[in-house]
Amino acid sequence: MDEVFRALADPSRRRLLDSLNARNGQTLRELCAELDMARQSVSKHLAVLESANLITTRRSGREKLHYLNAEPINAIADRWITRYHRARVHALADLKRALEANPMSERSERTINTADNAFVYTTYIKTTPERLWQALTDPAFTNRYWGAGFDTDWQPGSEMVWHQRDWTSRDSEQVVLEADPYTRLSYTWHTFDPAFATTFEMNPDDVAAWAREPRSKVTFEIEPQGETVKLTVIHDGFEPGSAVLAGISGGWPSILSSLKTLLETGESLPEPVA
Repeated sequence: MDEVFRALADPSRRRLLDSLNARNGQTLRELCAELDMARQSVSKHLAVLESANLITTRRSGREKLHYLNAEPINAIADRWITRYHRARVHALADLKRALEANPMSERSERTINTADNAFVYTTYIKTTPERLWQALTDPAFTNRYWGAGFDTDWQPGSEMVWHQRDWTSRDSEQVVLEADPYTRLSYTWHTFDPAFATTFEMNPDDVAAWAREPRSKVTFEIEPQGETVKLTVIHDGFEPGSAVLAGISGGWPSILSSLKTLLETGESLPEPVA
């Protein structure tokens, strides 16, 4: 956490984060345009941010794309919530004001994680690849930190039956895409139907609109890092302006924070206080 605060102390690095918050998935050349600074200096700032896990990177062809990673900020919020018993919304609001003290803030709120039509999130968990794989695939784990379970043999092409609360989703296009144990897992996202709207008390018209969007997919990349495992979640396949992307961008951080807590402490996080 000290490393995160040191990284955030520099105003140029905060500007880089603001730029990624407004438009995720930028190249070094695009980020250099945001600062009156040499390319080498921007590269050094990005290295500090990546070392603090405030950004994560992916290769797309010959380009290296940079993404804002919310995990350390969520960890700070969770620590403050636990210590002072503050409501989650207040903790995040206080942190947001500290990090976004510039005119880009209002635009950032509306566009977070949506500009490149993908959600990317990286976290480091003190566990093993085998244990993490089990947590991603075994309903005994997924139900504890997610409240969802899957019926499938985890073979590429196999159908996934999704269970959450009293809702069950079965669809021939709801399938496993990749399953390389302890390394990489990918599957298509679930179907949205009227029963989903009823179970989760959502507006049926909104859910019907989600159902008309192209089906997205989620990928989990697992990399051992000494005593920890680096988990990168990539949820993509969205069309511009996707309402589903806006929804999952708010949901994944909570799910992954609870996954990390479960694997490291044996207890999942409690439901956030409204």
